[in-house]
Amino acid sequence: MKKIMAAVMALSAVLLATGCKEKSAGNGKIKVGVIQLVEHPALDASYNGFKDALAEAGYVDGQNITIDYQNAQGEQANCVTIANKLVNDKDDLILAIATPAAQAVANLTKEIPILVTAVTDPETAKLVKSNKMPETNVSGTSDLTPVAAQIKLLKQIVPTAKKVGLMFCSSEANSIFQINLAKEACAAEGLEFIEGSVSNSNEIQQVTQSLVGKVDAIYVPTDNMLAAGMANVAMVANEAKLPVICGEDGMVQSGGLATFGINYYELGKQTGRMAVEILKDGKKPAEMPIQYLEKCDLSVNKETAAKIGVTVPEL
Repeated sequence: MKKIMAAVMALSAVLLATGCKEKSAGNGKIKVGVIQLVEHPALDASYNGFKDALAEAGYVDGQNITIDYQNAQGEQANCVTIANKLVNDKDDLILAIATPAAQAVANLTKEIPILVTAVTDPETAKLVKSNKMPETNVSGTSDLTPVAAQIKLLKQIVPTAKKVGLMFCSSEANSIFQINLAKEACAAEGLEFIEGSVSNSNEIQQVTQSLVGKVDAIYVPTDNMLAAGMANVAMVANEAKLPVICGEDGMVQSGGLATFGINYYELGKQTGRMAVEILKDGKKPAEMPIQYLEKCDLSVNKETAAKIGVTVPEL
């Protein structure tokens, strides 16, 4: 009996020591998982803003918080794999950047708090029951841009424009949502439009080329595939002296002409502040309305303007 008791006590000591060691290895830190759809300036800026907002609130990666950043490189299959990892890791909170990434992780857990950013309409994407009152484990920030103002900007820059090419990825719900708004805005401005949809990145150059000679300008919303491949759009359009009005600043910096859009870094910071409310104050995503940025910025690529011979008026 003494031998059995000694063995039990020894085993208990080993388990206790192991448990303490595991906790020490993690340092008891809060774990935040991040799943980002693809690398491009807007989404990267969102992530950086999120991290900075956490740091400003005292949650510093590597000190009292561990951030597990994962990038799906634009592949839906990778989104599912990464989402499974983050859920199995039992993270305290998950940040999902872009709609496909958000849908992948939201389909796998109803318990872990999820914040989304760079998602145009969480309600349409079926991530929440309503943008005003999510009633799920998901909340966050929308990157809904002022599409009507962007089409108006196009008309101001190219007052003689009669027909606009609307480029978007046919498999991105956020892009389809914005293109429908763009169609309404075109009608309001008396503009005809031609759709130029792509299903994969290899089609971007070809579809852009197909619009040359048929339209007077191109509009590209905050589409993740086209944002990542904006250099290919610009290469064709700028050579043809075809103005491209974009959904956000990163696309302008990649060769587009201009945008009137949101600041993705500030959007990420706004999402980070929501994360602090969850981690520090115990708020529930179900009761946190989707938030929007109120301020928009005008961005013009002067090199592109000079190359295509367009003068952007003072607005």
